[in-house]
Amino acid sequence: MITGSDFYHVMTAMVPLYVAMILAYGSVRWWKIFTPDQCSGINRFVALFAVPLLSFHFIASNDPYAMNFRFLAADTLQKLIVLAALFLWSTLTRRGSLDWTITLFSLSTLPNTLVMGIPLLKGMYGPFSGSLMVQIVVLQCIIWYTLMLFMFEYRAARILISEQFPDTAASIVSIHVDSDIVSLDGRQPLETEAEVRGDGKVHVTVRRSNASRSDIYRTGTTPRPSNLTNAEIYSLQSSRNPTPRGSSFNHADFYSVMGRGSNFGPADVYSRGPTPRPSNYDEESKPRFPHGQGGGGGAQYPAPNPGMFSPKSAGVGGANGNARRDLHMFVWSSSTSPVSDVFGNHEYGAAYRNNTDATKELRLAVSPGKVESHGENNREGHYNLERNELSFTNRENNNSGASQAAKAGDAGKPKPMPPTSVMTKLILIMVWRKLIRNPNTYSSLFGLTWSLVSFKWNVEMPAIIAKSISILSDAGLGMAMFSLGLFMALQPRMIACGNSTAAFAMAVRFLTGPAVMAAASIAVGVRGVLLHVAIVQAALPQGIVPFVFAKEYGVHPDILSTAVIFGMLIALPITLLYYILLGI
Repeated sequence: MITGSDFYHVMTAMVPLYVAMILAYGSVRWWKIFTPDQCSGINRFVALFAVPLLSFHFIASNDPYAMNFRFLAADTLQKLIVLAALFLWSTLTRRGSLDWTITLFSLSTLPNTLVMGIPLLKGMYGPFSGSLMVQIVVLQCIIWYTLMLFMFEYRAARILISEQFPDTAASIVSIHVDSDIVSLDGRQPLETEAEVRGDGKVHVTVRRSNASRSDIYRTGTTPRPSNLTNAEIYSLQSSRNPTPRGSSFNHADFYSVMGRGSNFGPADVYSRGPTPRPSNYDEESKPRFPHGQGGGGGAQYPAPNPGMFSPKSAGVGGANGNARRDLHMFVWSSSTSPVSDVFGNHEYGAAYRNNTDATKELRLAVSPGKVESHGENNREGHYNLERNELSFTNRENNNSGASQAAKAGDAGKPKPMPPTSVMTKLILIMVWRKLIRNPNTYSSLFGLTWSLVSFKWNVEMPAIIAKSISILSDAGLGMAMFSLGLFMALQPRMIACGNSTAAFAMAVRFLTGPAVMAAASIAVGVRGVLLHVAIVQAALPQGIVPFVFAKEYGVHPDILSTAVIFGMLIALPITLLYYILLGI
């Protein structure tokens, strides 16, 4: 039976965390104390120091040789049951998709264990439950977040390959990604180069796009990739023959840059082997192609909207919360800075991409016409392209009957993909690059290593090091909640995905997750108080890291944002309700 003293202990553990969150919310929304740039600095501190050191402190102080393997088995079984159900749903039904599989897995199995779970469960069931939460944190950081990254990178790789090589992907035998590319999440424009080497196989290289940020923002357009439609994919600078080759591309694939002006000549098209460079743009005049180019005299294209990529539309505005801002918390972003530019700067590659597009890229192709090379060793690619072989048609506005019929016929067909070994190698490389740039990875591994050593041989951490860590880790919980309050204050709406979708997400978070956990716990023989701990921890609010990943990869970020914000507000009464009902 839950007594008044038990309830008081729970409130003592939780109310201070909500006080920190409310103070942060009021500091931005009501009192205008912090500017967005200052909020960004606070978030960087939390992501780089406070939370990783807090994680290290909890893991390093937990005895790994006293782990409750039955409890961990229940937690693992819960996640495997959800994964299996979602996999069957996505493969056997038409409504299933990889995007929803990732989102529903996050909602139902990945709670906010580190920040909310440890203090809440300690207040409810005592110190032993805090040790159980630390064990779950270790598995989350090392196994389940890595699995999430694997699924996100797999999705991003499929989108990139299906857009760049819709008909020839099955012929690819290797994919090399330049070392300066951390992720395929689409936050930076990427480009692909395919060539046939001496073995007669197709080899693909992925690198950063040559399109500059200033060009994209100035024109207000999103570069689009071209689709290679023939089986032969040749590099214009083949490893076997440095002489540029003609390319067997479809005529409709040579298109303009969606309304950009055309101070470009043939040399611009082939200035860098198979990767075209964007043309120059004249801001003072209406974009048009000169007479005599493109087969049609003086075809005009609409001028870009100068406000399309203004700071306000890109998510950079005042501190009053009217402009949408996204606070990436508790994880190192894939951008070059530790935390992506979410306050006061543009997110390059994110502000202008769709929710389902991982990579948007400036691509030009040459139709199978006459291509004459002036000089066999001229790698700059000065060509004389016949006028009637160029099509400056905007791909998005191509409404020809043949094109529409082809799209309708291919809509139900699965896109071909490279062999499994090629995809697996590509995804493992990208996941590794993400993990080694995440400070939480190091904090979890170092904490686990130290706990294995210290509890095995009773080695104590030197006082100087221990106090240096504790002075920041002690502030980790409060700063994490404070940062969450800033995130809530900078959102235009707490329910960003709509009321019906939010209700569905909350049902998955607070009903489905605990129900599956209860079934998994009973299946492995968990009973008594341990069963209560398992169910209550499954009813915690949505974890922050899954939202960060969802935002970076563009997979239902509005749903995860609502789950974090609204879920945090209703989490305390819901967990208390579970606590009271289970204690009866």
